[in-house]
Amino acid sequence: MDRIERIEAMEAALNAAREATDQLSEAVAAQAVALDGLRALSGYYGSQDWYKDREADERGKLPENLARGVLGEDLPYEVLVDAREAALGALEVATAMLRAL
Repeated sequence: MDRIERIEAMEAALNAAREATDQLSEAVAAQAVALDGLRALSGYYGSQDWYKDREADERGKLPENLARGVLGEDLPYEVLVDAREAALGALEVATAMLRAL
């Protein structure tokens, strides 16, 4: 690789790293904002309140126009599992990034 090719390759690496780092920073900030809600959802899903709320829904005691995806079994579970997997993936990437620097 000659000097020009090397500089072009490093410039591309610089730009890609800048863009990826900016996106990562935005994602981390968004997740930090959502963390309290995620904790609340984790505590609610499968709790006595959750079961009582599901029962109220099954008895028709909730407004018809009320969004109730959280009362299902699959959607909250998938969100919690996906969040956990994303966090584990982020740890792996963060560890690799720190080792590379």
